[in-house]
Amino acid sequence: MSKIMIALGGNALGNTPQEQLSLVKETAKPIVDLIEDGHHVVIAHGNGPQVGMINLAFEVGNKTNDKIPLVQFPECGSMSQGYIGYHLQMALRNELITRGVQKNVASIVTQVLVDGDDPAFENPTKPIGGFYTKEEAKELAKTKGYTMVEDSGRGYRRVVPSPKPLGIVEIEVIRDLVEKGHVVIAVGGGGIPTVEENGQLKGVSAVIDKDLASEKLAELLDCDTLFILTAVETILLDFGKPTQRQLRKANLKEMEEYVNEGHFAPGSMLPKVISAMEFVRSNNGRTAIITSLENAKEAINGKTGTLISN
Repeated sequence: MSKIMIALGGNALGNTPQEQLSLVKETAKPIVDLIEDGHHVVIAHGNGPQVGMINLAFEVGNKTNDKIPLVQFPECGSMSQGYIGYHLQMALRNELITRGVQKNVASIVTQVLVDGDDPAFENPTKPIGGFYTKEEAKELAKTKGYTMVEDSGRGYRRVVPSPKPLGIVEIEVIRDLVEKGHVVIAVGGGGIPTVEENGQLKGVSAVIDKDLASEKLAELLDCDTLFILTAVETILLDFGKPTQRQLRKANLKEMEEYVNEGHFAPGSMLPKVISAMEFVRSNNGRTAIITSLENAKEAINGKTGTLISN
């Protein structure tokens, strides 16, 4: 059977630990469907609301009690990997046991290498955390040095750099676990952005796009299929227009034309499409599928979803 990299969308997780713990029980079911069919599965997940929540908790705590330290963003990212991974691996293991499938599940706190000179560090674009008023945003920019931007009329949010992933520090550990048949959760939230200086690793305050990090891991593991799971069953062309229509299959040339025509929004579907195209382009015979979580099993059998191939 094939080796599958699954990039879980934000709709697979909740906004609070309690909501998430309940929601991942349902998230586990379609993933275990694929495992039960014999596929080797590696899982990544987002962490936008979660890492923002952790970061905010320490900020608020520090304001009220100076014994509570301010925690840097890489550490907040690692905490989010730990608690999201814990919820996912527990839900997956419970579902596997219920079905009588003998598989181990493990989460890897993953560092992802980026270039310290990536232009993204000069142009923060990735929103994290909650929403603030204009006055609150000005105060945060002044006191914390944050870059704050208005977000679609909903208020102001902090934005951080989003550099391109170049490599994965723990790749050999992940590869060993996958080759032994274990289910692995890795590059959570896109991984902890890490630079290498004089042979030493150092975390940096940034967020790597989860889909791009998933694509990099899928390449390095020589996966057959990259699954990018989101809120929609298929990619939609002419989204929101009277001519809106589903896209079921496309090759790289067709996808490039759709991208150039502006069919995909930069903040939502475009990163997923770019990641899918990059994976397909990386080697012959690789395919990418964009669909919703509940349709994952049908999509891999060609019954739904958007399939991108050479």
